[in-house]
Amino acid sequence: MRRSTALAFALALAIPGVAGASGSPPMSTSPTETPTLTPEQKAVEYYNDGVAYRERADKLEKESAGETDAAKKAKLLEKSKRAHESSIKTFVKAVGNAPNMFQAWGGLGYAYRKTGNYPLALGAYDKALALQNGYTPAIEYRAEAYLGLNRLDDVKSAYMALFNADRPRADELTSAMEKWVEKRQADSGGVDPATIEEFGKWVAERKQLASQTSSLRDPNAPHW
Repeated sequence: MRRSTALAFALALAIPGVAGASGSPPMSTSPTETPTLTPEQKAVEYYNDGVAYRERADKLEKESAGETDAAKKAKLLEKSKRAHESSIKTFVKAVGNAPNMFQAWGGLGYAYRKTGNYPLALGAYDKALALQNGYTPAIEYRAEAYLGLNRLDDVKSAYMALFNADRPRADELTSAMEKWVEKRQADSGGVDPATIEEFGKWVAERKQLASQTSSLRDPNAPHW
């Protein structure tokens, strides 16, 4: 998930209104008294912390891409990894308090994927989609985890689902697929060169078709 939904959560799970149906004023609370948070409210706080760590990690990774000094680049990537690891801890706490918070499961999958733990990433994405069918960020990022595992048929299926449901997310996956092809052309990583070539052609064909039908996008289609 690259778009923060922290504010939406804060509003959706806000503390219930203090005024009762009778219109009587709320009972005063001692300044030293700490209000007790519900599990859902705790989950919101943990989720927001996870999003903050994720945004920091992505920023560091972006900085590393433009760094030419090898030592500095490695340092930035290490900091990015640590930030993702911190987000894992907070997202785990979020889903521990609110197991049905599908966005937190999606965030957990993202962090696992970024730290190279593809099996756990897939499990988290599957959980998010079981809770919220059609949650396109999880579909797209799960497909990127499939790319990491060279599961190309699954990637293709995910792309087709996104192409029909969320074209911007489909475009994001196209970019990830192109990077995978470029990487595998330089180092096959054990993938059959013929498979890489076939997949590269498929990606190019889908990209061309997407450009030809861009005007047909439904402006009212849901976009997470």
